[in-house]
Amino acid sequence: MKIRTKQFRVGADDDVDLKKWPTKADPIYDSKDDYKTLLEEQVIELSELQQKLFATKRHALLVIFQATDAAGKDGAIRHVMSGVNPQGCQVTNFGRPSAEEMSHDFLWRSAKVLPARGDIGIFNRSYYEEVLVVRVHPNFLEAQGLPEDVIKDEHIWDKRLRSIRDHEQHLAANGTSIVKIFLHVSKQEQRKRLLERIDDPAKNWKAKAGDGEERQFWKHYRKAYEEAMHETSTREAPWFVVPADDSLSARLYVSEIILDALRSMDLSFPEPTEERKAELHAMRKKLEAE
Repeated sequence: MKIRTKQFRVGADDDVDLKKWPTKADPIYDSKDDYKTLLEEQVIELSELQQKLFATKRHALLVIFQATDAAGKDGAIRHVMSGVNPQGCQVTNFGRPSAEEMSHDFLWRSAKVLPARGDIGIFNRSYYEEVLVVRVHPNFLEAQGLPEDVIKDEHIWDKRLRSIRDHEQHLAANGTSIVKIFLHVSKQEQRKRLLERIDDPAKNWKAKAGDGEERQFWKHYRKAYEEAMHETSTREAPWFVVPADDSLSARLYVSEIILDALRSMDLSFPEPTEERKAELHAMRKKLEAE
């Protein structure tokens, strides 16, 4: 079964109105067993492609996850990447920046953990928080110790978005493929999941006092996301708005988006040189003579 994700891709320079993007699509699985089978097939292919990526060390893949609270980022990462060799994959969670991080430019802390060629990097939240949560809560900007004229610049968000776009184009020009996934959950579904965190002892640890308070800024976040996607969805680093009310379908879509990015690299194991072939032949002879 071919899982199609093109309809979730934000085109370059597209105006984005998230009210027009679905939070729930028709299920692409017939049952939970069917979902498990489909995901297992994807995980196997992802593992095979990751081995080739790691062996050739010509490309890197950066996958950025952004979403409101309880949209399913952690679950998607855990299930989709379950078959990947940890040696070639790193997941980085971006929470509140440290004092050291705030003393540098806003891209500094993410630049330190970018994937090397041969690796997959997963950002659970990212530098986009600097044009999302910081934009919705201007007091966070005040705390960053920036020059007064920078803070007061009416074009600060345009400049930050341009910095992000240039940064991603620079990475792409140096062998890093980038896909950015927004898990699009409805406000009603988020409410349901936040209540589940309170009611389920196994999920209590996820519940944070500020989760409910942030819901009052729903429209502000939506506007910030829309502008960020409009300004930074490019051919080199596209955004995908994935319906996330059905978490199982969302994981299948996410997995297919990542697979498509790896498939486009046309990966294969490196061909041995004549010198390497001679070395392998000598190793064989030595082993066979034991």
